[in-house]
Amino acid sequence: MKKIPFFDYPALFRLYQTEFVEAFQSASGRGAFIMQKDLEDFETTLAGYTGARHAIGVADGTMALLIGLRSAGIGPGDEVMVPSHTFVASAAAVHHAGATPVLIDCGEDHLMDVASAAKSITSRTRAIMPVQLNGRVANMDAICALAAERGLKIIEDSCQALGAKFRGKQAGRFGVAGAFSFYPSKTLGCFGDGGAIITDDDFIAESARTLRDHGRGKSGKVETWGYNSRLDNIQAALLNVKFRYYDQEIARRRSIARQYHERLKDIAELRLPPSPDSEPDHFDIFQNYEIEAEDRDGLKAHLQDRGIGTIIQWGGYTIHQFEKLGLGGDVPYTERMTQRYLLLPMNVSVDDEAVAYIGDTIARFYRRENA
Repeated sequence: MKKIPFFDYPALFRLYQTEFVEAFQSASGRGAFIMQKDLEDFETTLAGYTGARHAIGVADGTMALLIGLRSAGIGPGDEVMVPSHTFVASAAAVHHAGATPVLIDCGEDHLMDVASAAKSITSRTRAIMPVQLNGRVANMDAICALAAERGLKIIEDSCQALGAKFRGKQAGRFGVAGAFSFYPSKTLGCFGDGGAIITDDDFIAESARTLRDHGRGKSGKVETWGYNSRLDNIQAALLNVKFRYYDQEIARRRSIARQYHERLKDIAELRLPPSPDSEPDHFDIFQNYEIEAEDRDGLKAHLQDRGIGTIIQWGGYTIHQFEKLGLGGDVPYTERMTQRYLLLPMNVSVDDEAVAYIGDTIARFYRRENA
């Protein structure tokens, strides 16, 4: 039986093992551990890649969101709209900024539904946080139009979307600030936690640099209550290695997605993400390949029994279902989707033979069910 783990970390390490070791030895040999040249180089590369004026490395994606919110002036008394289909970190960042997350339903693309957002605006609403989930950018024309009409700031959760585009514009570039995560399973993942903020706003950038380093300004004097949230320099050195191959890794993910689509598109019991290049406004990087499936749990068990690893994102829960957080929300599409969504293996360790095996195994499951 073929074994296809959902994510094969050892295989991904071996891809660039020599360069990873060299980068680690270089930084360690220089004693370059905190706020050193490797981090500066990474920030320069990230800013250039996204087209942003500033990139600020921080400890993780959650802190990128929190610091971005605070730097944009979001705080106590404010409401921030957050899609219901996201990791709890999106809402947690709003909460820890002192504001209130307001959950918005998602649409068939699994991203924020603009009509749901428009109905949820109150006199306290100050910002929209679109989550560019699974490596796809939401319809930012509609979101930006709503924000402009109602005087709202946009802080993008682009943690899963570095390199994704809408109408040629990079994820993270549509609002006052964008946040990225470099968690190991991300398209650009390090060997632990890591994150970054991008912005064109000089004030937000300076505030973010201050907040990430205990509130210390350029003079070294503490100017505000801040955090210990600097992107580790060795992680930055490793990310610099991975960035050299990033575009070709995105191309491989898109190839995998194209093959999945061709093998699964005729199965009526599935809803698939759009195939690469099928929608000219979108350039998707496929951080994840998230399907909706009838008898999702049966399909997952069928795949597991045949050596194929899958994941139900967020453990099968969305934020409104965490009762102790007290968020609630009118999110009927998201509610239904929690019984249907499933992630298939999607990373550069998945070869064409594995894609074919996964596709054939899924097809056999539904042929059996319909017999």
